[in-house]
Amino acid sequence: MFPEPASPAVKAQYTYLALGDSYTIGESVATESRWTYFLANYLRQAGVDIANPTTIAHTGWTTAELQAAIRQSNTAITYDLVTLLIGVNNQYRGQSLETYRSEFRELLQTSVNFAAGKPGHVLVLSIPDWGVTPFAQGQNQTKITQEIEAFNAIAQEECVQAHITFVDITPVSRKAFQDDSYVAADNLHFSGKMYAEWAALAYPLAQEILKK
Repeated sequence: MFPEPASPAVKAQYTYLALGDSYTIGESVATESRWTYFLANYLRQAGVDIANPTTIAHTGWTTAELQAAIRQSNTAITYDLVTLLIGVNNQYRGQSLETYRSEFRELLQTSVNFAAGKPGHVLVLSIPDWGVTPFAQGQNQTKITQEIEAFNAIAQEECVQAHITFVDITPVSRKAFQDDSYVAADNLHFSGKMYAEWAALAYPLAQEILKK
């Protein structure tokens, strides 16, 4: 059931909502090894009193499915920080770039609404390159990479237009090509080690966001 309750139980100064798909829920890794949990921990280590994320995400979701789940949750709660990472399943299912642009733009507005109407409190991560994982062996990995780059170009363009911070974690995701320790046990998703690096890239930007 979504959204997932936030923790710790003691109310923190700042709240955090994480929207996405399997990368946000950390498919095949423990909850504390999700990149969103690493991000919250990094912020707390820097003295930022932030709760662990409330999460609306599920393995396999496209932009449309995430938006549908958000509507179904029927929540009007706002948050101090909202992160969004979505689109890999649009690419995997062969959906068009035009559809992604339209639905991603709508999700950006939804994210801003969750951030109490403040675009500056939304942080978007790029789609990682699953083409470097063992799961993609035997497939056209070059095509996968090129398509992900095209989806990410759209995401970045839309973020710029909406005045939303965009973090490019895709180059880091490609470390998995030569280092299996960055890959989860299912040979498709990424490991906690990889998620820690994504969070490290997002952390200074999230810290700045919470100063606004």
